[in-house]
Amino acid sequence: MKKILVPIDFSEYSEYALQAAAILAKRQNAEIIVLHMLGLSEAVLIKNETQEANEAMYYMKLAEKRFSTFLDKKYLEGIKVTETVQNYKVFSEINEVAHENDADLIIMGSHGVSGLREEVFIGSNTEKVVRTSDIPVLVVKNPVNNFEIKEVVFACDFKIENVRAYHNAVQLFDSLGTNLHLLYINLPGEQFRSSDQMEERVREFLFKADSGNLDMYDKVVYYSDYSVETGVFNYSNKINADIIAIPTHGRRGLAHFFNGSIGEDIANHAHKPVVTFKI
Repeated sequence: MKKILVPIDFSEYSEYALQAAAILAKRQNAEIIVLHMLGLSEAVLIKNETQEANEAMYYMKLAEKRFSTFLDKKYLEGIKVTETVQNYKVFSEINEVAHENDADLIIMGSHGVSGLREEVFIGSNTEKVVRTSDIPVLVVKNPVNNFEIKEVVFACDFKIENVRAYHNAVQLFDSLGTNLHLLYINLPGEQFRSSDQMEERVREFLFKADSGNLDMYDKVVYYSDYSVETGVFNYSNKINADIIAIPTHGRRGLAHFFNGSIGEDIANHAHKPVVTFKI
């Protein structure tokens, strides 16, 4: 890992992301690119060119001043940090910035869940980035002073459409030296599968994904529970996982990798950091 992109809005949640990025950057000898989206309003854009240029310059200088304070953190010492301010208003453009800078990972902060009515990602900026990013997105909701990535759960239904997400997950977590648990959740009712059926699906998936190599087959865990979300959480807590990883459909937001919005529910309600990989 060489570069980490951290979009910020100068909030405390942005700082959670920045802390996580700093820890990873030190371990990987990576650079952090900090992006602030200026997003000038239409009211600014309809002014004449001189007025627009002057006001844009004012907001640009204001953002740069806030950078100097926001980035004045001891945990950033010794890390190459590049600041960039762009007048972006469409969050798909963050994906473009990531590609232009050859970023390996995007890290974003998001507020946590305080009740069943509160959904973190729906309509949020973070969810918009997850929808459009070809690059893995790590979402952090809490302070990460002792951020470790040793045990990772990659939850998947092992359908062939997930091969790309699987490849990217393996590549990322191999570079971080983590222990990757591949997780299949077996459910009661119509979605129930016998052990032979589960194993056959996984074998076919890995055979195709890894060109006939089945070395990862023994890393697959079959876990039974009453819902996918509950199963992912229970298994992740059981092994004290540091991160939950899920595949994602860009066209519909967070992953629908079983029936319904399971991936979205996991990302919304998980207290652990969640990293998404584009299908």
